[in-house]
Amino acid sequence: MSALTVDFQNVFEGSGVPEETLLQTWAQAAWLGDHPSEVTIRVVGALESQTLNHEFRGKDKPTNVLSFPFEAPAGITVPLAGDLVICAPVVEHEATEQHKTAAAHWAHMVVHGMLHLQGYDHVEDEDAEVMEALEIRLLAQLGFGNPYEAEETEKDS
Repeated sequence: MSALTVDFQNVFEGSGVPEETLLQTWAQAAWLGDHPSEVTIRVVGALESQTLNHEFRGKDKPTNVLSFPFEAPAGITVPLAGDLVICAPVVEHEATEQHKTAAAHWAHMVVHGMLHLQGYDHVEDEDAEVMEALEIRLLAQLGFGNPYEAEETEKDS
């Protein structure tokens, strides 16, 4: 695993956004590449998320995380993974709705987005199983429970 540089942009005017060092830790844990790279994590409000989701995915509503993998022009090698755009109000709402701590859900969104930047997806069931298993393992390494369980439970070890 190689170093990952995180360019952090917080344009959300509100509270509840994790510290930049936490986002860096979570993104680094999910970077599985063999070479150093860079990612931009931009934390936004509902309007910017909805605009981007509509423009790039045809869905006219805000969403938790959008991933934009960097596609270098032919013959150009630049160590950029891409950009993650995380909508703070949606993440906060989902955490409450899913009975998760805010930190656990933020970590999940960062890990989920980072895996998308590296080519993982969940369109097909088989791919979803691979991606979800990887998310569960990475989040466990970070001290978080399985994000796909209805309610997180503490396990005795």
